[in-house]
Amino acid sequence: MPMYQPGTQLAQPGMMQQPLLQQPGMVQQPGMMQPGMMQPGMTGAAPGGFQVGALAVAEESYIENILRFNKGKVGTFYYTVEGSKEWNSVVFRGRVETAGRDHIILSDPKTGRRFLLLMVNLSWVEFDEPINYPNIPVPQQVQAVLTSGDMPTFPTAREEE
Repeated sequence: MPMYQPGTQLAQPGMMQQPLLQQPGMVQQPGMMQPGMMQPGMTGAAPGGFQVGALAVAEESYIENILRFNKGKVGTFYYTVEGSKEWNSVVFRGRVETAGRDHIILSDPKTGRRFLLLMVNLSWVEFDEPINYPNIPVPQQVQAVLTSGDMPTFPTAREEE
């Protein structure tokens, strides 16, 4: 069975595998990048002079990134399933194996049983030990803007009328 790679479709017998988001009629050579794409580890300037790329990924404090920082820790995961009388509140206890944008994989330390859980129903998580949280330093330029009181303002819908 062919392995899935991000940005591609699984090949069907007799069909050529092509990357998604490709312009019709264009064949992308291996190693070529699409316009506007960045390779992992690349950085570039964004509007306003801020750097994007590898650091931008680390700065995102989404729940899956926080869970990845706590990989291997045992926690209690509280889920709420709206509209279900039988499964309205569900509690899982397990070791964080990994986390993705929309899911968490836990393992039960006693049985080794693994659970694939959806993020959409996650209410909160409790750990028995301190939570590792990415401590990303804020560049001095950004700190200066945030603390100067000269924050850019944007018109509200009422002001535009």
